[in-house]
Amino acid sequence: MMAVTSSCKDAASMDNGKYVRYTPEQVEALERLYYDCPKPSSMRRQQLIRECPILSNIEPKQIKVWFQNRRCREKQRKESSRLQTVNRKLTAMNRLLMEENDRLQKQVSQLVYENSYFRQQTQNATLATTDTSCESVVTSGQQNLTPPHPPKDASPAGLLSIAEETLAEFLSKATGTAVEWVQMPGMKPGPDSIGIVAISHGCTGVAARACGLVGLEPTRVAEILKDWPSWYRDCRAVDVLNALSTGNGGTIELLYMQLYAPTTLAPARDFWLLRYTSVLEDGSLVVCERSLNNTQNGPSMPPVQNFVRAEMLPSGYLIRPCEGGGSIIHIVDHMDLDPWSVPEVLRPLYKSSTLLAQKNTMAALRLLRQISQEVSQPNGTGWGRRPTALRALSQRLSRGFNEAVNGFTDEGWSLLENDGIDDVTLLVNMSNAKTMMGANISYSNGFPSMSNAVLCAKASMLLQNVTPAMLIRFLREHRSEWADTSIDAYSAAAIKTGQCGLPGSHAGTFGGQVTLPLAQTVEHEEFMEVLKFENVGHYRDDMLMSGDIFLLQLCNGVEENAVGTSAELIFAPIDASFSDDAPILASGFRIIPLDSGMDASSPNRTLDLASALDVGPAGNRAAGDYACQSGKSKSVMTIAFQFVFDVHLQDNVAAMARQYVRSIIASVQKVALALSPSNVGPHANLQTPAGAPEAQTLARWICQSYRCYMGMDLLKNEGREPILKSLWHHLDAVMCCSVKALPNFTFANQSGLDMLETTLVALQDITLEKIFDDNGKKTLASEFPRIMQQGFLCLQGGVCLSSMGRAVSYEKAVAWKVLNEEENAHCICFMFMNWSFV
Repeated sequence: MMAVTSSCKDAASMDNGKYVRYTPEQVEALERLYYDCPKPSSMRRQQLIRECPILSNIEPKQIKVWFQNRRCREKQRKESSRLQTVNRKLTAMNRLLMEENDRLQKQVSQLVYENSYFRQQTQNATLATTDTSCESVVTSGQQNLTPPHPPKDASPAGLLSIAEETLAEFLSKATGTAVEWVQMPGMKPGPDSIGIVAISHGCTGVAARACGLVGLEPTRVAEILKDWPSWYRDCRAVDVLNALSTGNGGTIELLYMQLYAPTTLAPARDFWLLRYTSVLEDGSLVVCERSLNNTQNGPSMPPVQNFVRAEMLPSGYLIRPCEGGGSIIHIVDHMDLDPWSVPEVLRPLYKSSTLLAQKNTMAALRLLRQISQEVSQPNGTGWGRRPTALRALSQRLSRGFNEAVNGFTDEGWSLLENDGIDDVTLLVNMSNAKTMMGANISYSNGFPSMSNAVLCAKASMLLQNVTPAMLIRFLREHRSEWADTSIDAYSAAAIKTGQCGLPGSHAGTFGGQVTLPLAQTVEHEEFMEVLKFENVGHYRDDMLMSGDIFLLQLCNGVEENAVGTSAELIFAPIDASFSDDAPILASGFRIIPLDSGMDASSPNRTLDLASALDVGPAGNRAAGDYACQSGKSKSVMTIAFQFVFDVHLQDNVAAMARQYVRSIIASVQKVALALSPSNVGPHANLQTPAGAPEAQTLARWICQSYRCYMGMDLLKNEGREPILKSLWHHLDAVMCCSVKALPNFTFANQSGLDMLETTLVALQDITLEKIFDDNGKKTLASEFPRIMQQGFLCLQGGVCLSSMGRAVSYEKAVAWKVLNEEENAHCICFMFMNWSFV
């Protein structure tokens, strides 16, 4: 009798030790069922035998074994395919690393040669200074002046010469040593990484380079990347003014490109470019670009109002076909953005190769990888929309916000006079209020209102000692801290009905915010979500209105681990139907770091206390380094809010918008100050009333008192790491409240803040009784004196409420009296165990 092994290769359908041979007709019938149901039940297998007479001579047990083998073969096939894909990636990555190694060896050789040359020059200069002969004096006075480059001929032959020169310079940057490249901090190559990313060191302007693998063919890659406005968020427009074919099968295009300004404090940039697309002898596809700044006898682009002409040095894409499909791509971005044309505080934005790498180079690679994944998984959708539709929607949001920040006159924007204080800039657009929102608006009376206009209130402010990710994350998670929901309701109503009245002074909100489960990742570390505000009431034209409103919100940069990352929160009121052609009037925030001090810090610090957590009695190097860096960190925040209104209410809406944005600025400044390390650092008083202990001391009192009353340690690893850090990361919710007639919370660890859905900034406004329902309040009133008398109390499981009104269940809770150094009651500490939202 033949033995049976456990592998799929040796396993076979058998009965009493004999192999069962299937006819082609039987195999076909079984395959049809397999594609419909790979794992049929016993009843389904018996039904199959009844329905297919050709299977009548086969036992159900044998069919069961056939399906087991078939599933095993399918699993092996998929695993084999996966391993082949990984092998192709590793092979291509190995090729990239070998090329990079060759380039680095050439760069080392060049640096050694230059070092030797400069050493020799230094020695010669020393000898020259000691030689007082007349000949030496005359020689030392000579200067080697390089004549300026003559203007290039812009005829077709001249343009081809410029194109070939651009190609050579681009290739020398992409694969050669024309630029000294240093690895982008935090970027490590590997089969699952985005690729090899580097930034320039010591060259003219700013430059970044990346190479990686994408699962798209070279022509498709070039098609995607050449369409700048479709993927590059800062690109306003690209116009192809002329195109001509070359004798070698290439194409030369003359382009005019405009880029948005990232803030209200600097003008936008534009470029007059030559783009050259060609195929190399080895089959590689090349797309290279450069500025046309010094040409004659050909087309030119005069200066354009509101734009500063920037220069693109030879840049582009080298796309090589990869064995087994896909492409190996080299990307080079090299620009001179004229930093001297902006205020000094903003110049780091225009001198940062890191920022260029993140916004251009890495964004291009990530887009290609995402599209490649979508091609391999064509059925992936979100909100009933394909990924391309989600990207287009996010692009509309981003573009609408950029248009608001820049306020170009050719789009119909005009400046309104200020009220004597120039902190907030007001612009009005009466020419195309509907088209600028990207859709046609229908109105309840059936006729479009021609009196509608759009007003934009915008401002920029300097922030210190707070990371963009941290602040944007707070603004997203705690909208009630800065936003007026009645203003959102007014904007939503204006978008929906076109009846643009004025929100009254008695506006109020009824109901609460609900984040719908529609968050969808659009791109790397970027996601969209829909916020629903239930039963929102507001006054408009002395009429009380109420109903649900929806906001479409785009957020990025809040979870980014890369260095020097900017962050955005952009939103727009939408109709409940959420149609593709719905009007979008974008508002929001953008925060961009201004200095390299942010590069070494991680934006993933916890919102409130993280800077204090890694500091023990002897200090901690990482935390100390961060405190040093964050003490110097600066960033610029840009705020822009748009409102639809009737033209006869312009003055009233302008006053409302100005006041609203100023209130938001004040709220943001308050939050930024509270989140800065100086207020949440090792010696912070946790925003508690005067006389409260510091964080470390309070944590020590909490643990000592728990040990005194409960007879055990609160923290498992107490003594092995800082108490505050251990308490902060404790899995159970730990929170302290004051000892007074109406106790309010003064401290909570991270789990406690998550449970209450708040932060330390807003924690003091929450009283103890607010988190309990009626039964909980009765229990608290009766049991609170016992805590003060005996020092502790164990509570059974129950339900409490977060600050957002959500129910929270817990298995049990413990309360104990926290004693200070004088053995007096300082506060009451609660610990809720195994809590979860109901």
